Amino acid sequence: CADARRAGGGRGGGGGHLEHTYCTETRPYNQGSRLTAYELVVEGLPATLIADSAAAALMAAGKVHAVVVGADRIAANGDTANKIGTYSLAVNAAHHRIPFFIAAPVTTIDVDTPNGDAIHIEQRDETELTHFKGQRVAAEGIGVWNPSFDVVPADLLAGIITEHGLVPRAAGGAFAVPSFVRSSLARLTLRMNQHAHHQEDDVAAAPSSGDGGEQGEFQPLDDEGVRAYLAAIPHLAGRLGGSAPDWKVREVGDGNINYVWAVEGPAGSLCLKQGPPYVRVMSSWALSQDRVRIEAEVLAEEGRLAPQHVPQMLHFDPTLPGIAMAFIGPPAVMLRLGLNDGNIYPQLGRHMGLFTARTLFGTSLLALGSTALREKRTRYANDEMCRITEALIFQEPYTSAEKNKWTSPQLDADVEALHRDCKARAAAARLQVLFTERAQALLHGDLHTGSVLVTPATSHVIDAEFATYGPMAFDVGKFMANLLIAFFASDGHATDAQPRVEQRGWLLSAVAEVWTTFQDEFLRLWGAAPRAAAAYPSTLFGAGSPTSQAALEVVRPAFMREVFVDALAFGGACIIRRLVGMAHTVDMDAIQPPDRRAVCERRALNFGRLLLVEGHKFSNIQEVVDAADKQRQDGQAPLFPKE
Repeated sequence: CADARRAGGGRGGGGGHLEHTYCTETRPYNQGSRLTAYELVVEGLPATLIADSAAAALMAAGKVHAVVVGADRIAANGDTANKIGTYSLAVNAAHHRIPFFIAAPVTTIDVDTPNGDAIHIEQRDETELTHFKGQRVAAEGIGVWNPSFDVVPADLLAGIITEHGLVPRAAGGAFAVPSFVRSSLARLTLRMNQHAHHQEDDVAAAPSSGDGGEQGEFQPLDDEGVRAYLAAIPHLAGRLGGSAPDWKVREVGDGNINYVWAVEGPAGSLCLKQGPPYVRVMSSWALSQDRVRIEAEVLAEEGRLAPQHVPQMLHFDPTLPGIAMAFIGPPAVMLRLGLNDGNIYPQLGRHMGLFTARTLFGTSLLALGSTALREKRTRYANDEMCRITEALIFQEPYTSAEKNKWTSPQLDADVEALHRDCKARAAAARLQVLFTERAQALLHGDLHTGSVLVTPATSHVIDAEFATYGPMAFDVGKFMANLLIAFFASDGHATDAQPRVEQRGWLLSAVAEVWTTFQDEFLRLWGAAPRAAAAYPSTLFGAGSPTSQAALEVVRPAFMREVFVDALAFGGACIIRRLVGMAHTVDMDAIQPPDRRAVCERRALNFGRLLLVEGHKFSNIQEVVDAADKQRQDGQAPLFPKE
């Protein structure tokens, strides 16, 4: 095997470059010194050859930051057979807490071999150990054990790298090897079919989605591509039933980022999401496709903590890259559209309070150990999407950014005043610092009325591509803000025949219910949490301390008060950005004529500013909704019911 054992030393520099590589001899047949060393020299990579037995000492000296080896066979569970000595490297790497990777083509994976125990290990000629250059160097009569390979258990691996990307892990942490292979084959089949189709039609194979690099290689699916892709993945095809021509495929994505299809077959349905390496509505705006991996893993986390309120994840394919999940179809509708139609969803406030409490508590230091929290923060670092959030919510609305838009000229003076508002700008800057620095819990990151599918009895949260670790208050505040936008927009959609009085009252009660349910459920979970969690541990707050309960009664109200105040401030910033920033909502934009819309927007804008700058003055959520109702009643039309 030309890809012999290697120990990577030195971290990548600022540009992500490899600083140094150490390759081992790979005794007894010396593939490392004969082949790997040759490859490294020819490629011009900085490298050093070491004896196999020196690897552990090199690790102990702190010179190795990752180990990458090849593979002769990878079993269905991730157990990997490679040249003898690989297992030793893996054990030493684990001892020194150095990540250990397999790098091999997909053809090395054998899904018919369940695990490493089923891999036959052959014995090589004993003269490889007893002789040197044809001369015997070992004592006559000594026994020889000379296996060609050893097996590294999957639990010692940090990752398996292939030409189609990293093999993903299933929800339980095991490598999802068989599904990855199926996805890779499906992707290859799809590309071959598309290439053949393009050749037949004399059409260029590459889409015009960007200039070179990752964007140039990306192939967005079309309806037929969706059918071909799903047909090649047995468990997804089986869920749909029938055959590909029987499936109804609809592109249903209405967001700015990804492609989304609803697929319905004779036996069932699913939703397929594909993440391009750019913003879907602006192909010149490049994005990392790792966001798809993050969204898939977040969906699994949310499914573990709040399964009633997220669609079931069915499949993740890092090569597409895409996610297949349960399709939440009719009678469910997007919450924002239902609100625009004047509907009421009695369970919404309670559902969203439970969802936020359970997902935020369950991924915080109140439920996790400190090591687990730090690992999750790293795993869910979503830098590009976070920078979009920071720019669109905390920066651009307070400046004359090119992408900003508002109802002009009606709101020109209001926007000019906002741009001069030092207190608002300072408050927004504080929130950006908080959002960036306080990696407190796993956020959905984009929790608004466009990311919830509802019926009168159910609520399902979707589209977690902005997920990251951040302050708990962000998710809670953002969702309440979007309900308040709908509240202020309600008069714009009302008529004399349908004044929407009942809906406005319900919207305010839903805002209050989101917070009260969140607070009650969060405190309930806190009371039931094991004291092994790192925050407020048993050493300080356990039953053995006579003042532990009294101490918690001091801590908990202060904690919840901080979340409440920050949620109001984040909510205010989210209201403002939807009115004067880049991305608006149909709540307001659908109101005509513009003069009518501007009145509703001004009310919301002023209330958003109040929450942003003075939210700390509110004592409870009822005061907040009362203030929103008062802000609305400014005597200007539209205002229903008419007096």
